[in-house]
Amino acid sequence: MTCDRGESFGGTAMEELIQIVSQKVGISPEQARQAVDTVTNYLKDKVPGGLGGSLDQILSGSGGGLGDITKNLGGLFGKK
Repeated sequence: MTCDRGESFGGTAMEELIQIVSQKVGISPEQARQAVDTVTNYLKDKVPGGLGGSLDQILSGSGGGLGDITKNLGGLFGKK
């Protein structure tokens, strides 16, 4: 289950995303995991600063979630 802000309940966001990709695209969960891993690694390489770590925290379900991302984005524009 997901709330409006994309936070996951009852499993990590990564597992939920893998399940969604598997179902929507019609591929095995293992293929979906490879696709999701590829995309998240690409994003982590492309986002500035600490946003890659925030993405890891969101997907693992262990971090501060979207609040950390918005805080880091604010830093990109000179806001804290």
